[in-house]
Amino acid sequence: MDISGYMPRLIDKQIQAFLNVFGAVSIEGPKWCGKTWSSLNHANSSIFMGDPEGDFQNRRLAELSPALALEGDTPRLIDEWQGVPALWDAVRHLVDQRGKKGQFILTGSSTPRQKGILHSGAGRIARLSMRPMSLFESGDSSGVVSLSALVQGEFEAKATGDVMLSRLTELVIRGGWPASIQMSLRDAALVPREYLMAVVEDDIYRLDERKRDPEKLRLLLRALARHESSVISQNVLLRDMFEMDGRTIDTDTLSTYLDIFNRLFITDNLAPFSTHMRSRVRIQQSVKRQFVDPSLPASLLSATTDRLLSDLNIFGLLFESLVARDLKIYAEHMGAGIYHYRDDQNREVDAVMEMPDGHLLAFEIKLGTDRLDQAADSLIKWKDSWTPNGRQTPKIDLCIISGLSKAAYRRPDGVYVLPITALKP
Repeated sequence: MDISGYMPRLIDKQIQAFLNVFGAVSIEGPKWCGKTWSSLNHANSSIFMGDPEGDFQNRRLAELSPALALEGDTPRLIDEWQGVPALWDAVRHLVDQRGKKGQFILTGSSTPRQKGILHSGAGRIARLSMRPMSLFESGDSSGVVSLSALVQGEFEAKATGDVMLSRLTELVIRGGWPASIQMSLRDAALVPREYLMAVVEDDIYRLDERKRDPEKLRLLLRALARHESSVISQNVLLRDMFEMDGRTIDTDTLSTYLDIFNRLFITDNLAPFSTHMRSRVRIQQSVKRQFVDPSLPASLLSATTDRLLSDLNIFGLLFESLVARDLKIYAEHMGAGIYHYRDDQNREVDAVMEMPDGHLLAFEIKLGTDRLDQAADSLIKWKDSWTPNGRQTPKIDLCIISGLSKAAYRRPDGVYVLPITALKP
């Protein structure tokens, strides 16, 4: 495969670091996000389970003799390994036999229910998550503001330039798919549409070879899109499906479908963040539902630049999805966890990044600049609600990520304002 023109990704450094420590690296993420290209950039040989040449001879070889499929110069890329699940145990076994680092790179665009038939691979096969490109990776963020530097106490106010609202709609609709970066917006908008069609018509069946109603799958995807970046219950999703088409599914089927979307990396929900706050505060444990890329809900909602500019509420939710995608990528690069916060005192934080040393970055996400004071006040009240409870309160930095801010700066109240088009990890 020709990888000329490869655009470097943040995950490249992590891949190399893991190859230096572990016998194998497994890179998981949605189709078309660039896993294969990034892996080829680190591999010295490769085999593709999805190659149709010779009536899928690579897959048939791997099924007959997994060990033969692993022969080749190392690191050896095993692309779409989940097509032959026995490869997982074969890689783990060969890593043990050789006792060397950096032997294999496995890529997968779906998660089998049981990765290894005999062994989990713990200690031998390290795992990395890959997503579509962040704005910094695609060249749509200048990267003049570093989150890593901010964590270290290094921050300098900077003018970052004007950002047109219409440009932000284009970034949402286009998404971070590597193949779309140089396309016109009209052409790029076709990519998420075809992606979702391929998932519903083909990938879901391949996952476990069970037929499911494609119309109900589409209805559920549309219901999820309507509530992108929201904390909602399964009952709300069921109600929306019924209101849209007069059809619905039972709760068990809904749970199965949601699990399938997760296993195919279509959805990428934010887990709830739990703090050591005073005991009377009940922290809600529901996920914030999000797609892996904002272009997917935008496509499901038939979004165009004109439609988003005429409905800023929907646009705001899709913009939050774009920012959340980037924060997830940056957190992975920084070795941090990423969550959302909500409690029964009506306190919410759009995203909370937890560094390995416990340092927290709390983010409110605002499309415009008209509600910066409100966002800052909300963050400050959340920070002030912390109590040690026998433990040291962590260092907390408060940040507002804005779409239209012309500068990165620290407000008099200590809250940082950071334009998304200037951010990098």
